Amino acid sequence: MSERLPPSRVPRSEQLAGSPVVRRGSQWWLVTGAGSILATDPAFTGELDRFATAMAAADREVARLRDERAAARRERR
Repeated sequence: MSERLPPSRVPRSEQLAGSPVVRRGSQWWLVTGAGSILATDPAFTGELDRFATAMAAADREVARLRDERAAARRERR
């Protein structure tokens, strides 16, 4: 099953790390300029889930470190 959706119309918040893979609801889609294909292989989608979870954890840690660094700079003033 495919759906035409130009990559430029895919919300970045759903795109996985700048890749041509997006999550819409609980489903993963491979998106190209020619259209979209639903990813249905459980091993593949499981890896995408794990990668998305790891990326979210890394993003949170980077944000925490930035906040910590900014607080330390403010204290030095």
